[in-house]
Amino acid sequence: MHNEVIILIAEDDEGHAGLIRKNLARAGISNHVEHFKDGQEIIDFLFRIGNGPHRRSHTPYILLLDIRMPKLDGTEVLKRIKEDHELRKMPVIMITTTDDPREVERCHELGCSSYITKPVEYDAFVNAVRQLGLYLAVVQVPQVNGVH
Repeated sequence: MHNEVIILIAEDDEGHAGLIRKNLARAGISNHVEHFKDGQEIIDFLFRIGNGPHRRSHTPYILLLDIRMPKLDGTEVLKRIKEDHELRKMPVIMITTTDDPREVERCHELGCSSYITKPVEYDAFVNAVRQLGLYLAVVQVPQVNGVH
């Protein structure tokens, strides 16, 4: 049975989140998208903490993770995901405005799948998201199972 990949977007900037959604749709990606406004929200979802929405077992997810977020930044979120036996299988794509080589290297050391810089220039950003859409169309994503 093939479960469709659910795209998780952890992005505190509503404008950027909207752009990502719109451009995924333009790239022909019709996967369900769930949006989280800060690092704590996505951690609560993934680790099934609190009363909010929680991830489902036997469902493949891919996370588009902004680095600069309130409460918990993206590198801390990435670190916690990759330290978890089940969640570490989930592809995490960092999407951020910084192209600081040290930060890029740190995210790769922590285990991110890809690192996309949000160009300030609109067309370049659109193009980056479109390429991401193509990537999502072909990549095989493992299911994340089990209870925490």
